[in-house]
Amino acid sequence: MKLQKRARTCLCISVGLMLLALILSIFGLGINRGIDFEGGLSIVYKMGGAFENADVETALKNAGISEYQIAKAGADQSELQLRIKALEGETAVHELREKLEAELSAKYTEMKTNEATVSYVGGVASGTLLRNAIWSVVAAAAAMLIYIALRFDFNMGVAAVFGIVHDVLIMLSFMVFARSFVQMNSTFIAAMLTIVGYSINNTIIIFDRIRENHRKAAYASLAREEVVTISVKESLGRTINTTLTTLVTILCLYILGVASIKEFALPIIVGILAGVYSANLINGYIWAALTELRASRAAQKKAAKA
Repeated sequence: MKLQKRARTCLCISVGLMLLALILSIFGLGINRGIDFEGGLSIVYKMGGAFENADVETALKNAGISEYQIAKAGADQSELQLRIKALEGETAVHELREKLEAELSAKYTEMKTNEATVSYVGGVASGTLLRNAIWSVVAAAAAMLIYIALRFDFNMGVAAVFGIVHDVLIMLSFMVFARSFVQMNSTFIAAMLTIVGYSINNTIIIFDRIRENHRKAAYASLAREEVVTISVKESLGRTINTTLTTLVTILCLYILGVASIKEFALPIIVGILAGVYSANLINGYIWAALTELRASRAAQKKAAKA
């Protein structure tokens, strides 16, 4: 199967990034898994009234905690639920509680420190949730393969699924490279599933244009790779407009959002860019190469029978 030179170069770049991420992972520099995957310490406080997350974040940072999750619970949102990475030893937990409670109770005088609940919890995303996410991607890819094979042709379905796998692997590779400032939590799984749906949209639009142009008599003498190039150029305006519109929104979420929103928005940004990259520079040429290969084999069989 011979790919167009530009597509082959782009594919080599992607494979190179994935291999580098794999090597880093093998040497212990893989994805920085967050509390959702690793588990940790759970502390629940009754604050006695409304409280601000910003005050809790300041208190945690002053206590030397940089990795945490904050949630509000209760009918009047007066219950503070904290999750932090597990600390070593009872002494470390006791010291953390002392520092945290001293700072918070000074501001929230109704806080009931003597009623705090402390427990260790496992990673909620490391087991069932992660398996379900993987199966969701597999099921979505299979459904899209069937739909595109019926709507267009089987080779386009294969190329589209290739694009989905490419985009997901690029997102995972990015999480390896950015491990020093990005954690993988359950929000990443949501981002990954979102990108699966988003990236296929650009691919289908381009494939629709490829199919239209491929049927035109004016392009009958052109190689399929040339038809793909023409179709990508004709779809480029729409691709740029829709991508920029989405990126502006997600960038605003990343810049203005809280930590949990940023954990969701950053992989989405990477996934969107990867989806545009694969849809315009790789997927169509995968289809052209597969189609040329099938035509070549059919011609060889015909010649053998003759």
